Amino acid sequence: MPGESRKPAEIKKQMSAKRLRKLLNIFPPFVGAAVHVKRVSDDFRTIEVEMPMRFWNKNLVGTHFGGSLYSMTDPFYMIMLIHHLGPGYIVWDKSATIRFKSPGIGLMRATFHMPAERVDEIRAQADREEKVEPVFQVMVKDSKGNVVAEVDKLLWVRKRKGRG
Repeated sequence: MPGESRKPAEIKKQMSAKRLRKLLNIFPPFVGAAVHVKRVSDDFRTIEVEMPMRFWNKNLVGTHFGGSLYSMTDPFYMIMLIHHLGPGYIVWDKSATIRFKSPGIGLMRATFHMPAERVDEIRAQADREEKVEPVFQVMVKDSKGNVVAEVDKLLWVRKRKGRG
């Protein structure tokens, strides 16, 4: 209805994949690290991110700065899960672990995927328990497909109080 306010989670839920991609691509931390969101699937199940090497995201030894490699993986699983669970759930990034496997040189890529079955499992567990702490993993790869870093993301999920 006109003049009726909507909760932020409901507004986020209605955001299109195209709009989300555009907003993320002007997000200052991503601009600063040269992170570029290439694709957000229409169903919000897959997000593809790239980061070319630039003088400002290169470290002292001429490879990608580790913080930039991590930043290209930071919010995506949380964003995807917020979208799929909807306003009845609270989702936060809780922690992350990054394991560097090889020097990152050139274009870096990461693909995030969230199967429907995994969302259903998390929702069911959150409905039964006080909180859920799912772990997701993403590989950062170079343009040849070599793994440069493995990142584990620990999320925190809880059903909102008062929601049936």
